[in-house]
Amino acid sequence: MDNILISIITINFNDVAGLQKTISSVQNQTYSNFEHIIIDGNSTDGSKETIEKHKDSFAYWLSEPDSGIYNAMNKGIAKAKGEYVFFLNSGDEFVNSKALQSIVQSLSGEDIIYFNINQVSNREEIKVKRVPSELSFSYLYHDLPPHQSTFIKKKLFNDYGNYDESLKIVADWKFLILALLKYNATYKHVDKVFTNFYLGGVSSNSESFKLMQAEREIVLNKEFPILLNDLKYKYTLERIIRGLRKSKKIQLLIKLGLINKF
Repeated sequence: MDNILISIITINFNDVAGLQKTISSVQNQTYSNFEHIIIDGNSTDGSKETIEKHKDSFAYWLSEPDSGIYNAMNKGIAKAKGEYVFFLNSGDEFVNSKALQSIVQSLSGEDIIYFNINQVSNREEIKVKRVPSELSFSYLYHDLPPHQSTFIKKKLFNDYGNYDESLKIVADWKFLILALLKYNATYKHVDKVFTNFYLGGVSSNSESFKLMQAEREIVLNKEFPILLNDLKYKYTLERIIRGLRKSKKIQLLIKLGLINKF
């Protein structure tokens, strides 16, 4: 798979410093069979000038107003020609110059291929976010593989449609959960890290949590109402079990050997 074409899409809005960091990280890669697409939301902080300075290294670039993150992402997808689409947005970066080269052999044909990721805090503290190898509805209800570590076949967007622009914060989550659970897309996890994600964006902002939960409930109630009912029942049982574990009477019965620890 050494010659596989990868479409790297970078979304930017008024983050010139982050944009420059991401562009440099992409340009420094030893693996060269990729196209870099830049979609800028008509920034006013010097981002357009930075893009124009490096324009010869981009397969396509655009700077114009958009209606949100997913509108910008969809613009990038529309121009992508690679077999796999990969989002590395402004401020995020590869761990080193050999990052793409080190994982390209893992792009072995599955519809969705995802890796672990470094999460970098405002204090520059790095924590590896490990993603499970076996995905479940229970996991996807709360989380998803980060887009900064996920390769998606361009064909999936052609077959299932692009990101839902009516959603403000979970359209990438909706796309993956539909691809995996409704359309049975194939997937693979690779236990490696090759990108750094810097916390502080819209999805990692605590103020966005309520909106995220609300949008997820809308999607799940529409697409998977029965599974959602089962999941809610599961969580009710788990709360009951946690309560029983804390019961002094139950702890005494376990200590006396009258019931087994659970």
